[in-house]
Amino acid sequence: MNSVFSTLIAIPDLQTGCEIVSRLSLANPQQAELDLSRFLDSLLAAPPNGETYFLLLEHARLSIAFVAEELTKRYLNKPLPLADVEEGIFQRVVALWLKTAKAYAHCAENDSAEDNDPAHAKRVALILHRCIQHTGMAIVEHQRARRELPWGLWLDLHGFYGSAEEWGVATLNVPDALDPLGRSTHCTAAYVSVLLCEMASCYSLSVRDQTLVRRWANYWAPLVDLSKVEPAQALPQFVVDLMQDLALRSIADCLQTEHLRRLDTSRLAMQVSQVRHQLKQRIPPSQLGLGDHCTALQCSRLLDHLSRPWSQARAPRKFRRHATSGITRLCTGFEPMHYFVSGKEFEQPENVRIYSRREFESLFTFRHQGDPTQELHLRHEQLSYGVDNWEVVNQSANGFRLVRSISGKKMEHGQLLALCPHDGERFLLAKATWLMQEKGGGLIAGIETLPGLPIAAGARPLENTGEPREKFHRAFLLPAIPVVSSEQSIVLPPGWFRSGRTIELFTDITWQIKLIHVLDDGPDFERISFVVS
Repeated sequence: MNSVFSTLIAIPDLQTGCEIVSRLSLANPQQAELDLSRFLDSLLAAPPNGETYFLLLEHARLSIAFVAEELTKRYLNKPLPLADVEEGIFQRVVALWLKTAKAYAHCAENDSAEDNDPAHAKRVALILHRCIQHTGMAIVEHQRARRELPWGLWLDLHGFYGSAEEWGVATLNVPDALDPLGRSTHCTAAYVSVLLCEMASCYSLSVRDQTLVRRWANYWAPLVDLSKVEPAQALPQFVVDLMQDLALRSIADCLQTEHLRRLDTSRLAMQVSQVRHQLKQRIPPSQLGLGDHCTALQCSRLLDHLSRPWSQARAPRKFRRHATSGITRLCTGFEPMHYFVSGKEFEQPENVRIYSRREFESLFTFRHQGDPTQELHLRHEQLSYGVDNWEVVNQSANGFRLVRSISGKKMEHGQLLALCPHDGERFLLAKATWLMQEKGGGLIAGIETLPGLPIAAGARPLENTGEPREKFHRAFLLPAIPVVSSEQSIVLPPGWFRSGRTIELFTDITWQIKLIHVLDDGPDFERISFVVS
């Protein structure tokens, strides 16, 4: 597909620019991104008059948003670190958002309207809103791709909002063609919506949940009041500091209040509480403005997660963290995990018999009478699976915070993994619940261990006839842990679950279980409660 133009050109008038935008091939997002980037570079190099400049940017804005969203499909939900092609597309999308914000800011510099022009304030509000929105999208893009933000990005966003305050247009309503409900908005709402996304701890959420958070943040941002800090005013635990390169700052670290802004989320907290109550009354999410493609269960779970940070309440830790150090060994994939958990290669059973429920319960109950601290003796001469070494930053009773250099296998958010703690010999099952790639390429991961010492097993579904028709697949059994209200469960590949489905298991015996419900899942596993048939 040929480019709309292969080099920078002067765009002297509105008609010329509109014709260029109309010739974009949106069916080819990569080419369209190159053309849009050259279009913006042309405006930055040879800006037309302020009115034409602004109208051209507004005309191209919908195309920019569409192309960027199409390109994100190439790298969202991909394991980290990204492949070279995916990494290049990510960088181009971020550059497009930031270049658009830069062009709007440049447009303001070339606006020759008089300050007393009645339309001037509206134009300034529109331009600053677009600067905030597109800079915010660059931040959101890093969150969705689970990337550490580059230096200065929050300062840029704070600077645009500070300019809106200085010009007195921070709450002046402006139209926004990108709003899904066609509502007007203002600079403060656009700014607050980005802060709310950051407060939601997006690196711990799936991309699907992040999309909902962004929708709700945009929808409810007008409920949040943002104000300057007054002397002797009671302040929440965290505030916005317009002179710091971060979203929120602990009030304990603030020695002066000149650049501080206080977030009042009390109305937002009431809204979240009301919506949670309405969901319990079985009102569909679509009727509550939560979205057309989300379930009540998904919305309820996510609102539970958001209720504390968006109300600025301190979330109590279930388990206390403490700093530590050491090297943790980690592997992914059912085959390697099964090998390291069992200490031997997986083999199909030849001669097996079905044990009774009473026999199984006796064997399963007393399986821990062996010494659980005894080191596993792996058959190293047959070992063909590798492990990655991660450094432990801190740990709690149910998880770890780990860091790793750029070398090693890729990791995906929510992925199942097996790890051998730095202070242990046995491999445990765990899940990556928080994941971010640093600016230097290394990974930081929050790991939550699944309850109980896993038992490597073989599993195969039984057909309606009660007869198995396929080989055993690798699976893991996890015992019930009453002290943490954890049911006995089985970990299987995704797609196995059907309520009431009968599964034949093989450990050192063969027996049958019936699946009950999904307790946890991720991109490569399902953890399911069961009863013995």
